Amino acid sequence: MTSVVLLGKPEREIPKLPYEIVYTNTRDMEICSMEIEPILPGKEIPAASESAENLCCWRYGMEIDVLEYMYVKYARVWIPDPEEVWKSAELLKDYKPGDKVLQLRLEEGKDLEYSLDPKTKELPPLRNPDILVGENDLTALSYLHEPAVLHNLKVRFIDSKLIYTYCGIVLVAINPYEQLPIYGEDIINAYSGQNMGDMDPHIFAVAEEAYKQMARDERNQSIIVSGESGAGKTVSAKYAMRYFATVSGSASEANVEEKVLASNPIMESIGNAKTTRNDNSSRFGKYIEIGFDKRYRIIGANMRTYLLEKSRVVFQAEEERNYHIFYQLCASAALPEFKTLRLGSANYFHYTKQGGSPVIDGVDDAKEMVNTRQACTLLGISDSYQMGIFRILAGILHLGNVEFASRDSDSCTVPTKHEPLIIFCDLMGVEYEEMAHWLCHRKLATATETYIKPISKLHAINARDALAKHIYANLFNWIVDHVNKALHATVKQHSFIGVLDIYGFETFEINSFEQFCINYANEKLQQQFNMHVFKLEQEEYMKEQIPWTLIDFYDNQPCINLIEAKMGILDLLDEECKMPKGSDDSWAQKLYNTHLNKCALFEKPRLSNKAFIIKHFADKVEYQCEGFLEKNKDTVYEEQIKVLKSSKKFKLLPELFQDEEKVLSPTSATPSGRVPLSRMPIKPAKARPGQASKEHKKTVGHQFRNSLHLLMETLNATTPHYVRCIKPNDFKFPFTFDEKRAVQQLRACGVLETIRISAAGFPSRWTYQEFFSRYRVLMKQRDVLGDRKQTCKNVLEKLIQDKDKYQFGKTKIFFRAGQVAYLEKIRADKLRAACIRIQKTIRGWLMRKKYVRMRKAAITIQRHVRGYQARCYAKFLRRTRAAITIQKFQRMYVVRKRYQCMRDATIALQALLRGYMVRNKYQMMLREHKSVVIQKHVRGWLARRRYGRTLRAIVYLQCCYRRMMAKRELKKLKIEARSVERYKKLHIGLENKIMQLQRKIDEQNKEYKSLLEKMSSLEITYSTETEKLRSDVERLRMSEEEAKNATNRVISLQEEIAKLRRELHQTQSEKKSIEEWADKYKHETEQLVSELKEQNSLLKTEKEELNRRIHDQAREITESMEKKLVEETKQLELDLNDERLRYQNLLNEFSRLEERYDDLKDEMNLMVSIPKPGHKRTDSTHSSNESEYTFSSEITEAEDLPLRMEEPSEKKAPLDMSLFLKLQKRVSELEQEKQSLQDELDRKEEQALRAKAKEEERPPIRGAELEYESLKRQELESENKKLKNELNELQKALTETRAPEVTAPGAPAYRVLLDQLTSVSEELEVRKEEVLILRSQLVSQKEAIQPKEDKNTMTDATILLEDVQKMKDKGEIAQAYIGLKETNRQSPQDYHMLNEDGELWLAYEGLKQANRLLESQLQSQKKSHENELESLRGEIQSLKEENNRQQQLLAQNLQLPPEARIEASLQHEITRLTNENLFFEELYADDPKKYQLYRISLYKRMIDLMEQLEKQDKTVRKLKKQLKVFAKKIGELEVGQMENISPGQIIDEPIRPVNIPRKEKDFQGMLEYKKEDEQKLVKNLILELKPRGVAVNLIPGLPAYILFMCVRHADYLNDDQKVRSLLTSTINGIKKVLKKRGDDFETVSFWLSNTCRFLHCLKQYSGEEGFMKHNTPRQNEHCLTNFDLAEYRQVLSDLAIQIYQQLVRVLENILQPMIVSGMLEHETIQGVSGVKPTGLRKRTSSIADEGTYTLDSIIRQLNSFHSVMCQHGMDPELIKQVVKQMFYIIGAVTLNNLLLRKDMCSWSKGMQIRYNVSQLEEWLRDKNLMNSGAKETLEPLIQAAQLLQVKKKTDEDAEAICSMCNALTTAQIVKVLNLYTPVNEFEERVLVSFIRTIQVRLRDRKDSPQLLMDAKHIFPVTFPFNPSSLALETIQIPASLGLGFISRV
Repeated sequence: MTSVVLLGKPEREIPKLPYEIVYTNTRDMEICSMEIEPILPGKEIPAASESAENLCCWRYGMEIDVLEYMYVKYARVWIPDPEEVWKSAELLKDYKPGDKVLQLRLEEGKDLEYSLDPKTKELPPLRNPDILVGENDLTALSYLHEPAVLHNLKVRFIDSKLIYTYCGIVLVAINPYEQLPIYGEDIINAYSGQNMGDMDPHIFAVAEEAYKQMARDERNQSIIVSGESGAGKTVSAKYAMRYFATVSGSASEANVEEKVLASNPIMESIGNAKTTRNDNSSRFGKYIEIGFDKRYRIIGANMRTYLLEKSRVVFQAEEERNYHIFYQLCASAALPEFKTLRLGSANYFHYTKQGGSPVIDGVDDAKEMVNTRQACTLLGISDSYQMGIFRILAGILHLGNVEFASRDSDSCTVPTKHEPLIIFCDLMGVEYEEMAHWLCHRKLATATETYIKPISKLHAINARDALAKHIYANLFNWIVDHVNKALHATVKQHSFIGVLDIYGFETFEINSFEQFCINYANEKLQQQFNMHVFKLEQEEYMKEQIPWTLIDFYDNQPCINLIEAKMGILDLLDEECKMPKGSDDSWAQKLYNTHLNKCALFEKPRLSNKAFIIKHFADKVEYQCEGFLEKNKDTVYEEQIKVLKSSKKFKLLPELFQDEEKVLSPTSATPSGRVPLSRMPIKPAKARPGQASKEHKKTVGHQFRNSLHLLMETLNATTPHYVRCIKPNDFKFPFTFDEKRAVQQLRACGVLETIRISAAGFPSRWTYQEFFSRYRVLMKQRDVLGDRKQTCKNVLEKLIQDKDKYQFGKTKIFFRAGQVAYLEKIRADKLRAACIRIQKTIRGWLMRKKYVRMRKAAITIQRHVRGYQARCYAKFLRRTRAAITIQKFQRMYVVRKRYQCMRDATIALQALLRGYMVRNKYQMMLREHKSVVIQKHVRGWLARRRYGRTLRAIVYLQCCYRRMMAKRELKKLKIEARSVERYKKLHIGLENKIMQLQRKIDEQNKEYKSLLEKMSSLEITYSTETEKLRSDVERLRMSEEEAKNATNRVISLQEEIAKLRRELHQTQSEKKSIEEWADKYKHETEQLVSELKEQNSLLKTEKEELNRRIHDQAREITESMEKKLVEETKQLELDLNDERLRYQNLLNEFSRLEERYDDLKDEMNLMVSIPKPGHKRTDSTHSSNESEYTFSSEITEAEDLPLRMEEPSEKKAPLDMSLFLKLQKRVSELEQEKQSLQDELDRKEEQALRAKAKEEERPPIRGAELEYESLKRQELESENKKLKNELNELQKALTETRAPEVTAPGAPAYRVLLDQLTSVSEELEVRKEEVLILRSQLVSQKEAIQPKEDKNTMTDATILLEDVQKMKDKGEIAQAYIGLKETNRQSPQDYHMLNEDGELWLAYEGLKQANRLLESQLQSQKKSHENELESLRGEIQSLKEENNRQQQLLAQNLQLPPEARIEASLQHEITRLTNENLFFEELYADDPKKYQLYRISLYKRMIDLMEQLEKQDKTVRKLKKQLKVFAKKIGELEVGQMENISPGQIIDEPIRPVNIPRKEKDFQGMLEYKKEDEQKLVKNLILELKPRGVAVNLIPGLPAYILFMCVRHADYLNDDQKVRSLLTSTINGIKKVLKKRGDDFETVSFWLSNTCRFLHCLKQYSGEEGFMKHNTPRQNEHCLTNFDLAEYRQVLSDLAIQIYQQLVRVLENILQPMIVSGMLEHETIQGVSGVKPTGLRKRTSSIADEGTYTLDSIIRQLNSFHSVMCQHGMDPELIKQVVKQMFYIIGAVTLNNLLLRKDMCSWSKGMQIRYNVSQLEEWLRDKNLMNSGAKETLEPLIQAAQLLQVKKKTDEDAEAICSMCNALTTAQIVKVLNLYTPVNEFEERVLVSFIRTIQVRLRDRKDSPQLLMDAKHIFPVTFPFNPSSLALETIQIPASLGLGFISRV
């Protein structure tokens, strides 16, 4: 039935066109126009057909004479086809009115005659131009009809792999049957906040539109997802809910969004099943309301369910399954907790094996069971309840296996001890006999009595199945109730978005009651959809003030009345159910009698009396009446329910039935969420005994009708959004499109109805600016006015004469169908004419250029030919002259050769004769000389032999005499030794001898040193003389060998002369033959020479080739090694950046958690405490978490040094959170250890005090103790004098030198201090050892004399020895020395006992032994020295060279900043090792094993070097800190000595006073403030400071300088509490400012700059050499002296990272709205890209209107950012990093939008993007930021733009694209090619085969499968050290800062 609505003025008659259109029908025109197919003007207004079989074309008021201008030759049309539904064909002949046949040619080349209907004369629908094919919105097509819609969907689905398409307000989703990477979180972020028309169609776009309208209009929303089973409804609904959960988040910490998503696996397991069309088909409808609070965050959800298919529990068709949960249970039967359920295989149970398909391919039911249980746990269903659910489900399965045995036709029984029933009763906790009885009997109640009646086997089976269905339905309801309770909102719900996932229109071979209810629901939804579409169209027309007329749409109210009205199908069904003997046959007869031949929508099948047909809006459906009554009644025997209710062992089972008085059906609503299906009160059970049996009298149809009415009320109260899911094929093949199935669903789901309603009015709508931009080419210059609207009106009046074809609205122009195609044809014709003119001009220019080139070529050829002839003649003349010259010289050569031969023979004879005579003379002289030499040597030997005999005799006599004299002297000495007087004399002079021995030892040492020096000099002279002698010997040997050779040569020459004489005669006789042979040999030699020359040339070429190959190989090896080195370097840099990024991300997360903690703390304080009147709050800058950034900077104890030496090295690398926590734990442990050591020290002090008190009470000390103390006192006195002298020298050096270099390394005072410290430490160790040796000797002597009396003394001495060993520093020893002096002063009378008892004799013996030991060591050292001297000399030179090289390297490294030193040294070492490696590669080329061993040793050596470098670094830091500690302790030692020295000592040892000079009126660069003014300082300098005034009027970084100068003063005062408090307050204050004004770019930039400057100041003035080398001497004076603030530097670095990340977020929020509009949508070059026709979802205009962002807006914003950062004095390197991050955001957002917008992927848009990128690059050049790396971040966008512009046809193009697009991933390249869309007819689409070629070529590329770039990615930031040249003492504090309480120092 059709309803007609008349709005506005009546439809006018369409006049005839007042102009004539002529077309050229020749192919020549097509060839000349670059193969551009013309778009023929015409008008086609499609509408929906009444049936699918008669769908051809729709026409409204079109006159016949207009058609001849549309259906002309080459026009393309659609014709019906039984296989493909519609086929494309081309007209071969113009159509003339009255023609009955159209001459067509199909696409495959077959000609066809298409006969027109003689009655209607309807023509086939026209095809859209190619540029409109594949549009995002079907309403953008010029011709709107079914074939156009079908073809557009097919092209998008098959060619472009796009599954989503808009059709007005409807999103059409085609199931791809394949997982697509388009649902990730990056896609969600890309669609978040975007307008629906600005992005490509997607389910996320619909969800975003619903979410946005809910927030904007304050109105609830609904998303209606419908479609056939298997079309993807459930998946679409799931993705919509995922979008809401991701975008909105939850308002609490309960993770409501996770619970909403977790409800999906539960509902799918109990409500979804496999069907023939879908493996995961939802067998119930559900409406999920997602609740939001006022801030539009998810707070809860609620679910309503509709019409669960209970019959599936007991019956499944072939190739189908029961609900998934049963198969999951069977798959998990082996689990221990499921043993009690006694489950088995699915094929064992009757309820799961009927379909014969228990397994789904690719689905693991056991894993799905795990997911289901996890979801239950997340939703709060406890394990006990879960096991209860599984028990009920297992009981249902066992119940299905219960069998019955027939007694007779009216009764049956259950077999005795039937195992399935026993298991069922055990699981349910009921009695076996009772359940067996009521399965075979039923109770009948009358008015007077009750009967128990047996039932037949068939009825018993039906009752069993009904009970199973009823249990499952109640369990389903119970689970839904608990899910709703878990999702229930704890706070008030402000609004909601409902997602309706409901069954689509269904028609099968056998349709029953379920299909009837489903189609009834779809009729209601279709009616609501039609009304909503009509309403939107009406609102659009009224808003634009456009009158519209006669819009008719299909109204399905008669079909709905047929079903639900009075005496309708449902009413008759309920009435039949009430009849005692009602049956399906009687109900069918009532239907025939009531509606047959009375209602056009009701029919009766011809061959059946038990079926009926209803004409639904989608199709005719035949329903079988069998089973309608039974399913509508849903009968369950009450006695069986009572048995289950009586279960005492199973508590869950009674819960399922306890509210049955309220539950009206298994699918009815519950108070917890689902809408109640009936609100009729139920009478109590006490009314009469038979009332209980009427508990289920409400029929399923009545309940479903009520619930459907409530659903429609809910949908009408919300704003609906429609998603229509299409199933492309019945075989679940991926990306396979079945046209028949698709068109059936399109007709059924209302898509074509939307098209028809749109086409009935003005479907094409353009804004005035878009129309002007597109059709500017059709206007002349005089037609363009300032008013765009008036310009468009004037142009349209000229182009389209019929004013009814368009209407002018307030903001848009409305066109009827086909008019846009007509305008496009005119536009294309004009562009084609322009192309032809351009071609003509260019071809003429090319031909003229070709002629000129040919003429020049002819002249050049003539010139060269004539020149060639002249050169040939000249060559002939030159050859003739050359022949004559050659003959002359040849004749001369022959004569001269003969003369030379004769002359040479004569001279040779003369020389031989003269040589013979001279040699004879020489031999005679040589013999005489040798005789003389022999005589000389014999005579000398005889004389030496005689002298030796004489000498031995004399020596023997001397030895005998001396032995005799020595024996006499020995006797005398023995006699003297025995005498007592001699011993006394020796004893008396022992002291003098000891001193003499000591002096002698010193002299021997000096002599030893001098001897060593002499020996070294002698060795040097010896070596030089040895070398000279060796050279002389070698020279003599050479001369001797030459003499021998000369003698041999003389003899051989003599023999040769004799031989020559003998041969002279033979030579003369053979002369003639030799001459002949010579001539022959000469000829052969010449031939051989020529051959050798040829071979030589070949060898040269081969040599050159080999050299070239060697060179190429060397170059390749070098390049490969360089490439490998570069790759390794890049990999290391990437690893470093990854680690840095991970650390900064953790830091960002830490700051976020910290802010969250502060917010929660503030909220808690606000909720808990209410401020009282007069209460004064603590200043906000006073943080309670002060200890978080508090670190101890004092260095007071030596045991803290190792820890502090290790900490700086650890700070070099960024630490992750786990390491940070470990370090905190380690710090706490060390503090505890320190406390324990302090306690132990206190105990020792107490022990010392007690020991001192005991000593005072003891009697005077005697014996060895006094001797030991006096000896120790002398040693300490001498040591004290030395220390005083050294301190005096140090004070003198410090007072005399006032230059700034006093404390610098290398200064005199510095060197003196180092030397003194070294000598003191060495002297101290030596003295300790000597004292201990003497102490042990004295103790041993004392024990020998008085072992018993001095027992206590020995004990005390042992204690004192231990105390001495425990003294670790000089301060303790000094104190011990002063105490000993005071003690010894009491007993001066005991000094005379020191030399008694033989102590000095023992000392003398010890010294003698030591002397002998030293002499033996000296001898051994001398021998080892001589052995090692030679080996060491060879190494000295190499070590010197290495030392020089290392010194040069050290000098270079010291000039570098600290961060670059390690890299430079490592680079130098790598270079050295590389050179060494190349050398050893050549050396070990033949032995790979040796080379491998060498490489291993090389790697070990590199590792050792790196470890040594780290150790050296730690050692340097350790020595620096020890220097500070020792300097401090020396000062304390001097003060302590002054305090402890007695007045007498002061007189004896006066100390010269030291004058401290003070500079007058010279500021030290410090600021002094009081402790109580700290909060005021932070408040005025941080919290209330305005960045704008400071940045403009004052020096950059002034707050940082002020804060550092305050820190310097606290360091100067050595006040660690003040330093800690100031730094902590500063950090907390900066955090508070950023938290309060964190969205202001100036504030964040200002504090980022000041934080970095503060950090640089702490480094610059830290006192570390690496940071001080750029300082001036004055700045070095300002370095911190007392505290090491390295820990605070790390904290400030972390704070700077947090501020940088916040800065990036701020600028991202500012740039985000500008990027897409400025980079993509706005046309910077006007006219390059015209606007294509768009559909109902209008996109953002590409023309710059007011409020529209352009590229200039982006550049202005970039200039603003850059100027603000420069004004704030931000470091240039940091500015580069910020700019790089900004450009990355611009490139990533632009590319992501490009990948998600099909309309932006065109050639012209690529040109636009490249121009925009060039403007950004120009901005970088202007700001000198080209080396910042920002340009490289735009590389993916540049390559995407190039990809849009390059040629995309051949394999060469594919290869070029693959090599060009190296910054794009494979997914991005394929996506761009798929989205490429021609804007004009001159462009061509990318073929699918070309895209496949690209995919094959990129198959091996390893890149990320992610489609979109991560626009939220933040590059890791670094803060390079940037020292300031500003002098601190010159900084003035302006009064505007309000810091008057600070004074300069």
